[in-house]
Amino acid sequence: MFEDEKIPPTFIRYAADILGDTHRGLSANEIVKETTAYAVEFDIDLPHPTYPFDVPSKRAAFYDNLMAFTGPQQYRIISELCRHRSFGFKRSKSRDELKLRLATRYAQFAGDESAKVNETLIEETRHWLDGYPESLSLYNGALEKYGHGVFHRNLLDDLRLALEKLLRDVLGNSKSLENQLGFLGSYIKERGGSKELANMFQKLVEYYAGYQNTYVKHNDAVIEEEIEFIFEITSSFMKHLVRLSAEDE
Repeated sequence: MFEDEKIPPTFIRYAADILGDTHRGLSANEIVKETTAYAVEFDIDLPHPTYPFDVPSKRAAFYDNLMAFTGPQQYRIISELCRHRSFGFKRSKSRDELKLRLATRYAQFAGDESAKVNETLIEETRHWLDGYPESLSLYNGALEKYGHGVFHRNLLDDLRLALEKLLRDVLGNSKSLENQLGFLGSYIKERGGSKELANMFQKLVEYYAGYQNTYVKHNDAVIEEEIEFIFEITSSFMKHLVRLSAEDE
């Protein structure tokens, strides 16, 4: 349905400027290498398949090359290049914002990606976790394992620890996940949440902890089909907690 559509040129320009930034972006050679690899995969002719370019800047060449692809292809390319190996594990506010805007505005181009973990929810959660580096690091670790198809207990362990550390930071204690339930309910109600929401949140976290104990502590085989749900419910827990915490500031 969206095969013949493209992401708007203004957004492609924005993406090219960030990913091709002179100091923090891809080099000209990396832009050529990556875009030509995608061009071969999708059988696309590029306006700038070699370097040096016949345009004033690498960002201009990057923009022209991106515009040669379809919308779904553009979505995949931008999403994957935001995680390019040359960036390592260094965070970038501009790249984070690019990924979030891509996922929230152009999810219709995500294709098979949308059948995996909800990318919009993932990017929003990472945005909210920016002030909680330990939780964010664990969350990113789980996401990386998921992206590589590593569906084992270490992925669940990363998610559990990410939520546990976030709760400790937000609630100001050092308790385990199982021992946070009473504090969690009070925290939600004190910040204007309904009694029903507080009770539901408590009960969900209680069942969540029980599930994690079965598959993480007891080393049982992880059911691959359940990973997406666990990832998304963890993300929803975290988003809501950080939002409540932000109201105190």
